[in-house]
Amino acid sequence: MLDKNSRKSLPIVISKLYTEFFNSEKASGFILIGCTIISLLIANSGFGDQYQQLWSSKIGGLTVAYWINDALMAVFFLLVGLEIERELYIGELSKVKNAMLPVMAAVGGMMIPALLHFGINAGSATANGYAIPMATDIAFALGILSLAGKRVPPALKIFLTALAIIDDLGAIMIIAVFYTDSVSFINLFISLGIFVGLFIMGRYGVQRMAFYIIPGIAMWYFMFQSGVHATISGVLLAFAIPFGKGGDDSLSYKLQHFLHKPVAYFIVPLFALANTGIRLQPGFYNEFFSKNSLGIIAGLVIGKPIGILLFAWIAVKTKLSELPGMLNWKYITGAGLLAGIGFTMSIFITLLAFDDNELVINSKIAILCASLIAAIAGLILIKNIKDPLTSEEDDHTLP
Repeated sequence: MLDKNSRKSLPIVISKLYTEFFNSEKASGFILIGCTIISLLIANSGFGDQYQQLWSSKIGGLTVAYWINDALMAVFFLLVGLEIERELYIGELSKVKNAMLPVMAAVGGMMIPALLHFGINAGSATANGYAIPMATDIAFALGILSLAGKRVPPALKIFLTALAIIDDLGAIMIIAVFYTDSVSFINLFISLGIFVGLFIMGRYGVQRMAFYIIPGIAMWYFMFQSGVHATISGVLLAFAIPFGKGGDDSLSYKLQHFLHKPVAYFIVPLFALANTGIRLQPGFYNEFFSKNSLGIIAGLVIGKPIGILLFAWIAVKTKLSELPGMLNWKYITGAGLLAGIGFTMSIFITLLAFDDNELVINSKIAILCASLIAAIAGLILIKNIKDPLTSEEDDHTLP
């Protein structure tokens, strides 16, 4: 194992695209906080009824909220897919040993919260919400991490980003497999057929963006008609677009670069405005003790850090991976706490898991409270960690 002086001299290379991604997600996190506060204030003001009517008004036969959650969020998932693709080709996940730490941590960070929620809710109508505490909100997590200042090691930012991306991939797979009630196989096969055609076109190096976007919209439409959640088409489109060498001239790079600001400053904040306008009823806090709310809060606040720390420790102890330079177990624990900020993905899964409006509202309140607790706890821990390069403590001893 490298000593402290050796690790101090290790260069940490962060690509231009990664830096851009981190900065956009960080800014988006602060905007999300503002949008959530504004949405809650309006919903509980004299304009609450009009605010709710705004999102339930219809355009083209679908509500405004539906267009946001099913169409615009497909663009969000397209950006997530492009980032997953980048990580797999040239990022933290491109080398097996480097990838194993965030991969194992993410598996633990999904499994333990899901088991906690399911264990508390087993046999009840709310058991279907087991996936709600599995998710991590990249924007919020990175936004809160940035509050710790320059003392945060770049390796921690990379670890948390890779962890959250794998987490998103897991959530996408859960949505596709377990949150689809009925499937129209004809429409599904048409959608997948379009994906296969685009994928082959990408492998042949076709570089015209319109040749991907226009069929991609058709793929979204048939996926929507199939009954499988239409946002999955965004991820599929991302993997069809040619990555090349990942340089500035790569079609994947250009699209990811283009989507950063619209997603960070428009789509995700709009999702927050449409889905956090919660009217707080007298005694709403009593629902914190319901099985579902307890499962969500326990999963995000307790299950996330325990699962991430435990599985990361297993990866290191079994030599599957090793801690990156400048990181110690306290930093991994802090990242685990920040990963408990579910928000966007947790709310998204809530909308798929439950049909009962009151249950959805109570779940959202639990998600917001759990995310707030996780954010404060993670930030306090990380800000109070001694510099691992100057501390006399053993960096690789579990806290």
